[in-house]
Amino acid sequence: MQPETPKPPKRPVSVLVLLHDGQGSALLLERADRAGFWQSVTGSLEAGETPFQAALRETAEETGIALAPQDLADWHFHTDYEIYPHWRHRYPAGVTRNTEHWFSARVADPTQVRLSAEHTASHWLPLAEAAAVVFSPSNRDALLRLAAEEAA
Repeated sequence: MQPETPKPPKRPVSVLVLLHDGQGSALLLERADRAGFWQSVTGSLEAGETPFQAALRETAEETGIALAPQDLADWHFHTDYEIYPHWRHRYPAGVTRNTEHWFSARVADPTQVRLSAEHTASHWLPLAEAAAVVFSPSNRDALLRLAAEEAA
């Protein structure tokens, strides 16, 4: 058996994809490496990949949901945040900040979710509840923005 090749450092550019049912609920995933850390679909861009391409890829990888490009809404918004210290080892030395691009897609609840090894559980929650349990402030902000848009 061959030893695993170490992963290359992550790019400090990522996507956040809110999967929602259009009726006030969002799909959340629990991280396998941090019990109790709930989040929407997230992931770093790979070499040569656009944020839009990464959003489609990450959604398929993390949930098994293959979105058609026309089903993915690009919010044309990004935020910059500090990378949590316990995850900085995944990035090139000295990198402490990440740029996150926001997307969303409406999917049916229930939709069959096939989790990757990155996650241990999934569930649908009302947007305000989802915002209260996610660990990431930017994920919370995006969920609250979606809740406000759906309420308008």
